[in-house]
Amino acid sequence: MTSAYAEVIGDPIAQSKSPAIHNYWLEKLGIDAGYRASHVKAEELPGYLAGRRADPAWRGCNVTMPHKQAVIPLIDRLDPLAARIGAVNTIVREGDGALCGYNTDVGGFLEPLRPLLAQQHLFRMARVLGTGGAARAIIAALAGEHVTIVLAGRNPDKARALLDELDPGGEHHVAPLDHFADATDFAFDDRAGCFDLIVNASPLGMAGQPPLAFDFSHAPPGSVVYDIVTHPLDTAFLQAARAAGFTTLDGLHMLIGQAAEAFTRFFGQPPPRDDHDAELRKVLTA
Repeated sequence: MTSAYAEVIGDPIAQSKSPAIHNYWLEKLGIDAGYRASHVKAEELPGYLAGRRADPAWRGCNVTMPHKQAVIPLIDRLDPLAARIGAVNTIVREGDGALCGYNTDVGGFLEPLRPLLAQQHLFRMARVLGTGGAARAIIAALAGEHVTIVLAGRNPDKARALLDELDPGGEHHVAPLDHFADATDFAFDDRAGCFDLIVNASPLGMAGQPPLAFDFSHAPPGSVVYDIVTHPLDTAFLQAARAAGFTTLDGLHMLIGQAAEAFTRFFGQPPPRDDHDAELRKVLTA
């Protein structure tokens, strides 16, 4: 009998670090299973899922760009969080054979922020840069943690529509992305007791993409700066943030965090973390 396996699908897919992450964990736990990448184009999605339904060894798949919304009509059930976000990044074959869609990006994004969010704050604000697919999970994650969001995009109308869809009761704000490109002499008030976050939720700064234009005079003192880009890992945005004295979080935090939740659903036990994340990072950046 073929060993159990899961996989990641997308178009393109060659750049995915998911196989390295999941196979590292499978080896550490001694689980007889595998994880691979499959290049699936948009028009191939229905045939792909129909074929995998018929394969008893298939545990499920992670879903990356551009399929996170397109897979929704093709599966049987939708987890409430995935339904709220309108995006699926993990499909799991459940015990009854049904395919259920989840979104583990929310938990993955929040994971490195948990120690900070466990504290009491007078006010929480995040400047989120980008209105694409990744922003959907990030907006939902932050709104659920009582964070006021300033969503910046090339199209402020799209930004407003996204906020109204994902957190209609929230008192959030929009701004054009280029608002943050030029220096400001804005005098921030006392940020004691406040939580401030700057997130690059866009592909800007990724290899092959234009840089993200952001002047750190727009960042309140004490801000945490988070970039979800993973290639390169240490983006120019993060380098500039550190040079300006800010705490930074790179894209592997979210990538590993979302993978851990998916791994547990695929293989029935949590991956080894704790001391292992440092070693895993070495594997992923070698």
